[in-house]
Amino acid sequence: MATVLANPVEMIERGAPHVIRSEEQLEAYTKALYGLTSVAKPTLAQVEAIDLLTFLIERYEEEHFAVPQASPAEVLRFLIEQHGLKQRDIAADLGGESVVSEILSGKRKLNASQMEQLSKRFHVSPAVFFPA
Repeated sequence: MATVLANPVEMIERGAPHVIRSEEQLEAYTKALYGLTSVAKPTLAQVEAIDLLTFLIERYEEEHFAVPQASPAEVLRFLIEQHGLKQRDIAADLGGESVVSEILSGKRKLNASQMEQLSKRFHVSPAVFFPA
């Protein structure tokens, strides 16, 4: 390993992946990652490249597109709006329209069963409904 890293500057100069600093680089790295992940049986080197590109992309996105902290009610409100739904549309998932109103107003908390139902409905991790 020491031999490989003997001259990291030369590696960067020759085009090795490095820290993403712009939207253009993000786009290029993302395109490269999609290409690698579409390979049916990637080699060990390709798997390593996938891991590295994923790490670099995630690092850039965490710094530039941070997800703000939100309460479970705010997350639910956002998901309802993004899917063009009304409160009554998810009433059956949560136990009735009054329950939905209470959750969205912060008077009632989501329980584990409701979080599971919502995560399935909206195809998100139940963790998005955990209190911040």
